Amino acid sequence: MSAFDGEIAVVIGAGVAGNAAARALVGEGARVRVTDARPREELGEAAALERLGIEVRAGGHDPADLEGVTLVVTSPGVPPDTELLRVARERGLPVWGEMELGARLARAPYLAVTGTNGKTTTTGMLASILGVAGLDVVACGNNGRPFPTAAREQHDVLVVEVSSFQLAEQVSFHPVVSVLLNLAPDHLDHHGSFPAYASAKARIFANQTGEDVHVGNRDDPDAAALSSRAPCVVRWFCLGEPDEGDVGYRDGRLVARTDDGEVDLGPVADDRAGHRANAAAAAAVALADGVAPAAIRRGLTLATPEPHRGEVVARIGGVRFVDDSKATNVHAALAAIDGVRAAVLIAGGRAKGQDLSPLGTRAARLAGVVAIGEAADDVERAFDGRLPVRRAGSIEEAVRVAYELAPADGVVLLAPACASWDQFADYAERGDRFGAAARAIVKEVRVDG
Repeated sequence: MSAFDGEIAVVIGAGVAGNAAARALVGEGARVRVTDARPREELGEAAALERLGIEVRAGGHDPADLEGVTLVVTSPGVPPDTELLRVARERGLPVWGEMELGARLARAPYLAVTGTNGKTTTTGMLASILGVAGLDVVACGNNGRPFPTAAREQHDVLVVEVSSFQLAEQVSFHPVVSVLLNLAPDHLDHHGSFPAYASAKARIFANQTGEDVHVGNRDDPDAAALSSRAPCVVRWFCLGEPDEGDVGYRDGRLVARTDDGEVDLGPVADDRAGHRANAAAAAAVALADGVAPAAIRRGLTLATPEPHRGEVVARIGGVRFVDDSKATNVHAALAAIDGVRAAVLIAGGRAKGQDLSPLGTRAARLAGVVAIGEAADDVERAFDGRLPVRRAGSIEEAVRVAYELAPADGVVLLAPACASWDQFADYAERGDRFGAAARAIVKEVRVDG
């Protein structure tokens, strides 16, 4: 008998997560209906879903979509106050997110990674380490491969990247090891407040007990306070000297203090604080899962960085163009600025309810700022005349203006501190266009000599 025989499920949202949830449910015996606010012609998977026997309703949500339903699964980007969700709860219907669905289907143990920044990088590091250790491992969740899809497959272990959106709608998610990388205001337009956002993040360890392990960041006061509440064994990572049971750094090398003494986990080539923290977190999770130190050293060396996370995409003389388009909140942008010097910052977009004024605390590290998008006014106010701030109507214009402002040995840094949705499909498109604009200037300089 399949897991959902006899269930009649509605999936709200037909994007990547909703599509995967619908396929998983029908594969487990449920009758499935998908609803989406977009018109049918924008739903590229509609015909494929219908061939599986899934009913697709496009063009909006209606209480009639809940007729005869026994279960509702909502996609991560659907606002929690959506009318259809409110009606579903009033009718006493169970409302799950994709993490809840995946947790109920999981056939392998899983490790879970959350935090405001660094989730995808740390998830990739962990998957690399576990692969070197000889395990059949799949990275899934918020990084593109849906958790419900991977949960139904046969693997030794899963590494699940989890966003606050995904954590908010689950009650059964139970990783054997979890980690909270950091915590800073983000997605406040969705959650309503920083405490509500933090509460969603805390759900990563809500079901952990006994010998399960949660890993916290000793250097981040807000994250550490949250992690200390975990109802299981708690371990820590840091950028300084590690305490007993922690992973940290000594003389530039990653080290762990274990019950068997201190273990050298090798150097970490990328000296950016965020990258070093991610490596320490991945090592701490792997050690908690019983992975040998040699596999951790080798796995960290082999891990391939994801794009749009601080990569140098072009050079002109001594000027580097750095794409950190994934810095979609203030916390990430500040970390990006701290990793460079003499930089011209390109910032702005959709602020998601954030206060951008902390960007101004890094004015002394910058040579200039180019403000873009909906939040351009807020970006300009953040620096309050402390250094040159220009406006640009497109990313291409912003790259040119930033290059004109950059010192001879400086950096043009895309670290927007904002979401991309006001001007781009996503942060990847924003980063790709930044890189293309930078390379276009490189060609012009070569032609002109």
